[in-house]
Amino acid sequence: MEPETLVRDHTIYACVMGSRAFGLATEGSDTDRRGVFLAPTPLFWRFDKPPTHVEGPAPEQFSWELERFCELALRANPNILECLHSPVVEYADATGRELLALREAFLSRRVHETFTRYAHSQRRKLEADVRTHGAPRWKHAMHLLRLLTSARDLLRTGRLTIDVGDDREPLLAVKRGEVPWSEVESRMTRLAEEAERAARRTPLPDHPDRPRIEDFLIRTRRASANRTAS
Repeated sequence: MEPETLVRDHTIYACVMGSRAFGLATEGSDTDRRGVFLAPTPLFWRFDKPPTHVEGPAPEQFSWELERFCELALRANPNILECLHSPVVEYADATGRELLALREAFLSRRVHETFTRYAHSQRRKLEADVRTHGAPRWKHAMHLLRLLTSARDLLRTGRLTIDVGDDREPLLAVKRGEVPWSEVESRMTRLAEEAERAARRTPLPDHPDRPRIEDFLIRTRRASANRTAS
């Protein structure tokens, strides 16, 4: 089965991510689409397994096979967790709706490590830009501030919200280069410190609910096999 066919015929969940999901879209912003497809179970019985992810077929579109998506979410991958909390859902069938109902089961204290590690890597890139070019890539600086705020609030409340709300205009000012880099650095440091404090008393559990998610995956694979056999 062609990868594009898997996305076209077997998608269970599709959403918009990027600036349009974050509440940061401006004129000319791309529409980044992300999705999850369920490869029919019999495809796993072959030597050549179905792909774990597919890029396309539309521009700015990327999809994961359900099992791979769950694996990454269990590891608290920031991009994957944010996909599950997009406010712009374009499609969800019954299986996709069950996946969305499970999104809190993926959250745990691990998010502090994964979000922080990702933020550190992005900040190092920004600092390298400043050293090399005298200024950072302001769009990337804006998104890093957004991510740090989201991580801090997740650790404080146990809920992941990706729309920036009232922070839209201050963040867009960063994107336009209207905020000095020194001030942006200070904000990043402050947000990281606030996230560190929040992690010590977060309501999030120590681990995600792996058995519950695995049960969902097994039931979904079994149902797919039964549909093929019938």
